[in-house]
Amino acid sequence: MVIRNIIIPVVAAAGVAFAVYTAKSSNRPVEPAQPVAPPAKSPYEQPIAGAGLVESSTQNIAIGTNLPGIVTKVFVKGGDKAKAGDPLFTLDDRSQRAEVLVRESSLLVARAAEMIAAENLGKLRALPRKEELPPMEARVSEMEAMLSDLRAQLGNIESVTDARAVAREDIDKRRFAVQAAQARLVESKTQLELMRAGAWKPDLAIQQSQVDSAKAQVQAAMAQVESARTDLDRLTVKAPVDGTVLQVNIRAGEFAQAGPLTTPLMLFGNTDVLHVRVDIDENDAWKIKPGAKASANLRGNSALRTELTFVRIEPFVVPKRSLTGDSSERVDTRVLQVLYAFKDPAFAVYVGQQMDIYVEGAQAK
Repeated sequence: MVIRNIIIPVVAAAGVAFAVYTAKSSNRPVEPAQPVAPPAKSPYEQPIAGAGLVESSTQNIAIGTNLPGIVTKVFVKGGDKAKAGDPLFTLDDRSQRAEVLVRESSLLVARAAEMIAAENLGKLRALPRKEELPPMEARVSEMEAMLSDLRAQLGNIESVTDARAVAREDIDKRRFAVQAAQARLVESKTQLELMRAGAWKPDLAIQQSQVDSAKAQVQAAMAQVESARTDLDRLTVKAPVDGTVLQVNIRAGEFAQAGPLTTPLMLFGNTDVLHVRVDIDENDAWKIKPGAKASANLRGNSALRTELTFVRIEPFVVPKRSLTGDSSERVDTRVLQVLYAFKDPAFAVYVGQQMDIYVEGAQAK
């Protein structure tokens, strides 16, 4: 009984003391955390502050591929310079190379057919051949001489006055021979005229249509070859402009998908002149004037500053996407994006890096 009267009050008093201590400790002011680096200061009297994201002057180009396939070779790595048209990576092209060979063979066949048709047309147009006329003319002369001889023989027989000296059958044979010789002479003369006249116009028209058809087939075959070569060339992805490879997300042996991707196969852009895309809160958008002066401070070292050159204002206010990590930042804010450029700063700056931007604001009227 005595122990109970002593222990319970002691425990209660200890609990009260602990509660008082805890309450006092929780009410102490929290010391703010020291910043990693001193904050940047604006050089302007009426500054507009904004977060800037560094990008290439061509904007960051997400390299894609026209056709899906297995990557066989990657020609570049991050940081490499490339000229417009330089290969970046290539896909498996064995099937397309075989298709090009098939199309080229078809083109050779079509050209051979065109050559044969053109030669046949040339032969028709070249008629008559000079070496063919003398034999035919000689044939006509021979027929004329033969006809003259047979007529002379017929005249001799018919001049005999004594009917008993010549048989009637011999006279008829001579007459029939003359008639046959006349027919052969007419035939020879007709053939000679046909030869001298050259090719028949309908034959020329038919052969010309064959030549035109052969030319059309050659054109179609050439188009098929060009199409196959284009498909082959599309399997090699090339640099769209002069620039720098910013990021490589594809390796040999991996499957490259066509179309827009969440993670691009490569990032590419011209970094000779860098741009910084500044997000200006829509509440401060009215203060921004084209050509306004601006400066950028590097995060982590506010002493590193560079002057910026105005490029343009993108006149479409968009939802804010680039977050700075500030606890007071609102994610539902809409921003006006302003682009500034800078070249060869005294410190290293990389694409994708955030900078603290101060823009000289317009005075309220």
